[in-house]
Amino acid sequence: MDKLDLALLNLLQENNVATAESLAQSVPLSPSAITRRVRRMRDEGLIARDVAILAPALTEHRLRALIHVQLKEHAPENGLKAFRERMRQASEVQYCAEITGSFDLLAIIVTRDMATFNAFADEMLEAEPAVRRYETSFVRREIKNAPVVRLEEEDLRR
Repeated sequence: MDKLDLALLNLLQENNVATAESLAQSVPLSPSAITRRVRRMRDEGLIARDVAILAPALTEHRLRALIHVQLKEHAPENGLKAFRERMRQASEVQYCAEITGSFDLLAIIVTRDMATFNAFADEMLEAEPAVRRYETSFVRREIKNAPVVRLEEEDLRR
């Protein structure tokens, strides 16, 4: 990777359907060179996937929750692996990460309504032997949703 790749990746995070011609207005390369670089970055896995982020008008009526999960200290590792995999596979789970502090996992859950959320919580958390406890906070209003990781030159050294 070089500085031009970083510039392309930063631009593509803002608009992943930008044409090579429009990217060439910001990156000093020909459209064909940009097309080759982007194809290479996709092939190498530097671009994990292309997604469409829906407009708030389509999603603002959904119930969104942030759940902090504390796992049992002595839960068997195979049980924890199975729980992590169920969280990974659940369509309601938008984001899930292992975290530090008094909780072990943080998950962002999106459901149609409270009844659907309660069914998810009962099945995925209450009935889960690896879960000691969990706390839920519901999103009242989205202030910012920008899934962009700005890359800089020092990222080239890693």
